[in-house]
Amino acid sequence: MSATLLHHGHIRLLKAASKLGTVVVLLSSDNEIKEHKGYLPELDFGARREILDSIEYVDEVIESPWVISNEFMRQHGLDVLVHGEDNANLVTEFSVVLYPRTLGVSSSDLRRRSAAIHAEMESGVASD
Repeated sequence: MSATLLHHGHIRLLKAASKLGTVVVLLSSDNEIKEHKGYLPELDFGARREILDSIEYVDEVIESPWVISNEFMRQHGLDVLVHGEDNANLVTEFSVVLYPRTLGVSSSDLRRRSAAIHAEMESGVASD
């Protein structure tokens, strides 16, 4: 999980995962996000970890690579990978549980909407 802009879809996924057992969130580092998404997250790793740690469905948060492997799962004693249906991880030796994305919300959409609102505000200030 990158959790760059946490939203209700993330919470729904975490809640569903909690029904399966202990939830260990695998959180991407700032550098992994920069490399794979092309930007640094709005909140740094420590802040994103703090937010996730405060969610009742989360038992632990650990830093992870962008793509989760069988080896990473073994190293951390994990049994099941829970992910949205857009899963691209390389886990083949463990159970993978996929959940559908929450329709109508994504961090990317929120980021675009926020940028549009900011641009609109800036243009309104400039015209005064």
